[in-house]
Amino acid sequence: KLQCSRDTWILTSVLIGSSEPPPTVRIVHSGHACNIEEERYTERVYTIREGETLELACLVTGHPRPQIRWTKTAGSASDRFQDSSVFNETLRIAKIQRHQGGRYYCKAENGLGSPAIKSIRVDVYYLDDPVVTVHQSIGEAKEQFYYERTVFLRCVANSNPPVRYSWRRGREVLSQGSDKGVEIYEPFFTQGETKILKLKNLRPQDYANYSCIASVRNVCGIPDKNVLFRLTNRTASPTIKLLVEDPIVVNPGQTVTLVCITSGGEPIPTLTWVRNTEPLPDKSVLNGGTLTLPAITSDDAGVYSCVANNNVGNPAKKSTTIVVRALKKGRFWITPDPYHNDDNIQIGREVKISCQVEATPPEELTFSWLKNGRALRSSERMVITQTDPDISPGTTNLDIIDLKFTDFGTYTCMASLKGGGIPEISIDVNISSTTVPPNLTVPRGKSPLVTQEGDTVELQCLVSGKPKPIILWSRADKEVPMPDGAMQTESYDGVLRIVNVSREMTGSYRCQTSQYNGFNVKPREAIVELIVQYPPTVEPVFTEIRQGLSRTFSMNCRVLRAHPHRVLKYEWRLGNRLLNAGLVDSRDESEYTVRNLNREGYGEYSCDIINEAGAGRCSFLVTGKAYAPEFYYDTYSPLWQNRPRVYSYKLQWTQMNPNAVDRIMAYRLGIRQTGQQRWWEQEIPIEGMIQKGELITYNLTELIKPEAYEVRLTPITRFGEGDSTIRIVKYSGKHSPKILFQFHCSFEEEPICMFTQEKSDDFDWTRHSAATRDTKYTPNTGPSSDRSGSKQGFYMYIETSRPRLEGEKARLLSPTFNVAPKNPYGTTNSAYCFSFYYHMYGKHIGTLNAYLRQKSQTTSESPIWTLSGNQGTQWRQAKVTIHPTSSFQMVLEGIRGPGIEGDIAIDDVTIEEGECSDPPPNSKASALPTATHIWQLLVTLLLALFVLRR
Repeated sequence: KLQCSRDTWILTSVLIGSSEPPPTVRIVHSGHACNIEEERYTERVYTIREGETLELACLVTGHPRPQIRWTKTAGSASDRFQDSSVFNETLRIAKIQRHQGGRYYCKAENGLGSPAIKSIRVDVYYLDDPVVTVHQSIGEAKEQFYYERTVFLRCVANSNPPVRYSWRRGREVLSQGSDKGVEIYEPFFTQGETKILKLKNLRPQDYANYSCIASVRNVCGIPDKNVLFRLTNRTASPTIKLLVEDPIVVNPGQTVTLVCITSGGEPIPTLTWVRNTEPLPDKSVLNGGTLTLPAITSDDAGVYSCVANNNVGNPAKKSTTIVVRALKKGRFWITPDPYHNDDNIQIGREVKISCQVEATPPEELTFSWLKNGRALRSSERMVITQTDPDISPGTTNLDIIDLKFTDFGTYTCMASLKGGGIPEISIDVNISSTTVPPNLTVPRGKSPLVTQEGDTVELQCLVSGKPKPIILWSRADKEVPMPDGAMQTESYDGVLRIVNVSREMTGSYRCQTSQYNGFNVKPREAIVELIVQYPPTVEPVFTEIRQGLSRTFSMNCRVLRAHPHRVLKYEWRLGNRLLNAGLVDSRDESEYTVRNLNREGYGEYSCDIINEAGAGRCSFLVTGKAYAPEFYYDTYSPLWQNRPRVYSYKLQWTQMNPNAVDRIMAYRLGIRQTGQQRWWEQEIPIEGMIQKGELITYNLTELIKPEAYEVRLTPITRFGEGDSTIRIVKYSGKHSPKILFQFHCSFEEEPICMFTQEKSDDFDWTRHSAATRDTKYTPNTGPSSDRSGSKQGFYMYIETSRPRLEGEKARLLSPTFNVAPKNPYGTTNSAYCFSFYYHMYGKHIGTLNAYLRQKSQTTSESPIWTLSGNQGTQWRQAKVTIHPTSSFQMVLEGIRGPGIEGDIAIDDVTIEEGECSDPPPNSKASALPTATHIWQLLVTLLLALFVLRR
């Protein structure tokens, strides 16, 4: 609890020239930095090891409190910082990765002047394991008739900063010039990234173990890393064999097993499988060089490659293609005689029927034709051909020359795959006297089609002809997608259904015949107009208006768009009460004026602009609430009265738009210790008008070190409470070394700070507050509030009403505490101040005792503090210094007096390390001597007797 009174909290008000400075910003670091280069060309460089935690704090000044935003720029466009923008003072990235390095910006702005921006560059240091690859070349000089075999060992490691390489052969350190048969160099095109060890004209001693050591010189504590490669006369690049066919043609659902084996290579190569540029299917089972694909589907088809690598020479790679059989998308079209300008089928003329399917693999596709269910063979008048796959893949044609009446009937196109296992596709086409080209019309009354936003609408085109073709819908007025996202939408019945139609869908829609499943003639088409009506769009949608009493102001509602635009009317309301109505003028807006605002005029005003499709609403919340105050965070030296156990804090703020509403008469100040639930409140009166930019100061005192507090400030006007603002007040000074330990309990929470009731006593202490305690039977005893004066606050007390008897005891036990550690000489100098507040009012008050109970205690308990009888209606404080030598508890014992008017209460129990200072005067209370005090007194008496005898 925080005790505060008007005479200890002082209010002063100061008007300064400008309390609204523009923002300033600087960046400070925390976390695990390896190195910080300060202010290099106005930019700082922060170095951190990969995997550590990056913490950058942005310290800002300025009033009002600036808004902070962290952003980042990086070298690659793929590493944008937009998704990671932080609106906080501290940017924290746990387990930072190399791609998160770059330049970080802290931007602070409060609307005054230009934003303040500072940047810091973050370098992430790392070192990956090095990799050695081996290449060899064999040169031939014909004149001398000898072969020269040269081996190159190439070492690569990713790192930041640049890596340094060193080579060893066995335990021998190799360097340039140390061996004539060895050359060490860096390729020009990979300067600093690669180190090559060249073994010229390979010698017997060159067959050995080679180590490449990669080092970044222990920066950020990154250790060196090395890799070992054994070079022998059998070292060779990998070779492999695939024990499968190419391609592999399978049916869906089959299991495919791909086997790859190594046929050469030293060291033994590792085998991996890859699929085109895609990952392997999730269901793949990989076991060494064997890849199994169970229940294969068309999605699993593709090129699969086996890759062998042993870091010698180039990796070996062999591939095979998996083809999964499939037949889909069967369609047909009829083409009339192209030599006559007529789209109809006529006796004596030519007609062609085309059939198309998508087949995999296409070379296995076969077609056959039936007429009325009987097989049809190619003849002079019935010519069956298959279209060139490059022009129109998967297509077969049946040309009927000199159409006769006997040729009418049903023709069936059958498509199948030679390998079998896939159901065949059949397509029926009817050729008769009723087979006619299509025609499209729009039903009467269906264009233009008027609907309202949000409805479901059906656009319709009637199609005639036989066979009926597929209808394709598209936008006719502009190149935009259809509602389903495609540029064209297929319909088999000529109806386009749109759900939840929006205003953007207003326009012209084209329906046209497709050549598929119909005639291969010029497409027929028709246009349908769609008109979507929607309610007015207005502004402002919502506005808060803050006004003081007796003022005049206006509200304006503007129409942005509406369809139909005609016959717009308005209605102004306050809550449900109609204020005004009429037609919107030519300016497309409506205005309402409130004159001489009174209390009944506060509330939510609405203006509805109405057309046939509905209404658009402007809302205005008119309130007399004052704006929130703005805390001033840049107070110079806000800490003062820095006493051993408490501190004071200078709280400063300005009022946002103080003249927007009625005069601010007071502020309600709330304060609570962080982590607690209960607020302590009091009002701060304000004299006169607060001016814009006026800096108000209020001194908070008796704050306990080193606790932080949450402070809430709420302005109060005639209207009532305004908007609140909250900030944290922290103790920034050094904590007094004397207070190494502190326990405090105000009994505000139900667990009562781990206090317990002793089981062997006669009755229990009770947790209560004055607001809930029943004083019906004992009106002349017990407290009327808790120790701070709050009726909502809690305390502990003993209820002495019947059936309690005189002399019965209630004992409350504190948690167990450990004493301070021993000093180097093995003794303890533990001193603690035990204090509490007591309330002992009533003519039948008994006794209140305090005991020190130690773990090592062997003697019977005797009180260290005791008090009896009526002490008045005030809360009083008791303090006593204790000297425990082992783990201890404090015991508070209440003893019932001779009658029912004997309630005893306690509150705010505190144990602090150190001697008690200035114990409260109380002639009626006796702090009883402890064993230590008695021993000290005996020593003093013995010394006095010794001096007298001398």
